[in-house]
Amino acid sequence: MLLLGAAFLVLATLGIVRLPDFFTRAHAMGKSETLGAILILVGLAVLNGLSLASFKLVLILILIAVANPVATHALVRAALRSGLAPWVRKTHDQAPDSRGQG
Repeated sequence: MLLLGAAFLVLATLGIVRLPDFFTRAHAMGKSETLGAILILVGLAVLNGLSLASFKLVLILILIAVANPVATHALVRAALRSGLAPWVRKTHDQAPDSRGQG
């Protein structure tokens, strides 16, 4: 679980670097980072066995599972309300011609 969680965190990082705009980056980060953190926390809780530390890890897991998607949604909604336009792939028909018109 620890390695799988780390892999999801690496994927989240690649999403931040590779994706074209704020909205797609937020989507990649929100999903992958939440799942990666949850997997790491579950792995640590299993590694600790039944203890107070495991209970605390589960509480942190619940907090992350609720807070990360809500925070991502709030950020994306604030970006939309502030006027940030989502990225749109331009097709060949939409590209300007060689004179800059189009």
